Amino acid sequence: MECFLADVKTEHAGSYLKQLCRHWGHKFPVEFTDEHGKIELPTATCVLDASAAALAVGLTVQDGGDAERMKQVVAEHLQRFGFRETLVFDWRAA
Repeated sequence: MECFLADVKTEHAGSYLKQLCRHWGHKFPVEFTDEHGKIELPTATCVLDASAAALAVGLTVQDGGDAERMKQVVAEHLQRFGFRETLVFDWRAA
């Protein structure tokens, strides 16, 4: 199992959190509030925490999962919702 974190600076963290959870809620088990979300993807779990200044993204990838691809998928989806700004994902091992 591999775990990664990224703190993405944005003033719209809560909005992006809810958009991603609603988007993936049609395919995967999801639970979320205005400040916290959890998405159970097939080979990973994504946890989101929103503050006034950033969106904290946690990603736990199961053994045998493609960690680099999962980081890319999460980042690309969030960037689509945040198209008015450039979101920077500086992933680090947790």
